[in-house]
Amino acid sequence: MTIKIKDCDINYIQYGNKKGKNLVLLHGWGQNIEMMKIVADQISDEYFITIIDLPGHGKSDEPTTSYTIYDYYETIKELIEKLKIKNPSILGHSFGGRIGIVYSALESVDKLMLFSAPFIKRITKPSLKVKVLKGLKKVPVVNKLEGFAKKHIGSTDYKNASDMMRKILVNTVNEDLTKYVSQITCSTILIAGALDVDVPLEEMELYEKYLSDSALIVYPNGTHYAYLEDLGKTVGIIRNFIK
Repeated sequence: MTIKIKDCDINYIQYGNKKGKNLVLLHGWGQNIEMMKIVADQISDEYFITIIDLPGHGKSDEPTTSYTIYDYYETIKELIEKLKIKNPSILGHSFGGRIGIVYSALESVDKLMLFSAPFIKRITKPSLKVKVLKGLKKVPVVNKLEGFAKKHIGSTDYKNASDMMRKILVNTVNEDLTKYVSQITCSTILIAGALDVDVPLEEMELYEKYLSDSALIVYPNGTHYAYLEDLGKTVGIIRNFIK
């Protein structure tokens, strides 16, 4: 399904238990709906799921202007309003988590879950497709599906992205979100991989300085994709937390 927001046709899917709580899932940079659907499929019996191809990713249009994190927040806000989703819980991985931070700071949110989501300003070289694919080979639910990985991740990374998406990546990576983190009042679960080199554990630990109601859960052998590497554990945490 698609919906027009700002200058983009936004692709999204909805499914699951219509009587359950609303969950909105936001994927990472260079990914799409499928990377969050792996998790959502495990909990759709209990919750009503909305997953979005973020602008410039998957089947959604590429923005015609250089979006910031705030622009992505406005897109999600308008989509949630148009779909009449009330008081959702937000689950975001990496870049999607950054958008979730801004949304949760400014809007009514039931619960927030952040999977390896950076929030402080760091100047780093964007990951190349080959680096992302190598990391995914360590993820049990994906490593047997090399074709899946190549199709569903890395398609809009810095190396292969358009000039506009490169500008957007620089905008979003370089923005410090500390002020938004400090405004979040909903209960928050943070999932981190102890072996994550993209968002080090030290950075994930910083969240607890600003959040009044949060818990950090560390996957000892987890990388940037810890939430998928121990999918059963992640699903159990979601069910217990959202209840």
